[in-house]
Amino acid sequence: MTVRVALIQLDCSTSEPVASRVTRGLKLVDTVARDADMVILPELWHVGAFDVDAAREHAQAIDGPLVQALGGIAAEHSIWLHGGSFCEVDEDGQHYNTSVLFAPDGELVAVYRKVHLFGFDGGETVLMSGGDELVVVETPLGPTGLATCYDMRFPEMFRALVDGGATAILLSSGWPTPRIEHWDVLARARAIENQVWFIACNEVGSQPGVELGGHSVVVDPRGAVVAQAGDGAEVLIVEVDPAAANEWRAQFPVLDDIRIG
Repeated sequence: MTVRVALIQLDCSTSEPVASRVTRGLKLVDTVARDADMVILPELWHVGAFDVDAAREHAQAIDGPLVQALGGIAAEHSIWLHGGSFCEVDEDGQHYNTSVLFAPDGELVAVYRKVHLFGFDGGETVLMSGGDELVVVETPLGPTGLATCYDMRFPEMFRALVDGGATAILLSSGWPTPRIEHWDVLARARAIENQVWFIACNEVGSQPGVELGGHSVVVDPRGAVVAQAGDGAEVLIVEVDPAAANEWRAQFPVLDDIRIG
């Protein structure tokens, strides 16, 4: 049985006030949810992935209004909702780039704090702390690993998710235009080498010093691109067969031949 997955490639330009973008994003989720079993948003969509000042200003607790609103939409439409990521601030004042996943009853069933922070000595490393736990959770796609943007450059993380049982990966992102060819190649590579569904939702728009590249994509476990968005705001809806990963692994059992690691 297939799962209808919708990726919302949202325009997250800083010219739009954060409050307006949040309202618009939530309304779009509400609309798209009527035609999907699972909806996915991009990384830090509420503030824009490269707007560190906005992330600091609009950080929220894990039980804050944004997470509550996302859970409410999931429950209203009885869908799985990957709420992208948001800037979480915990009770100790630590900030994280935190992804949230909701079940159809609105329950927050998975929280992933981005492990690999981008920026070297700048960017999100100025504000955020890195997470230290990998997440695999049962969804209609099967065991599903969560990842965020820059994580995609670290193949050992995805092999660890597969070791944890993952047959699908959901990745939210704010990947820039100048390196969008890397995005295209790495998304296919992570699917091919791990024999997983790789479902990656990027954003578009202009943020401080950078353009976001879009190209949200769904890659099947054989490495074929099932569908890919362009470089503008778009909703990509794809039928995903959860059984395909294990079927391909049985036909071509490359993972059984791992000798290092």
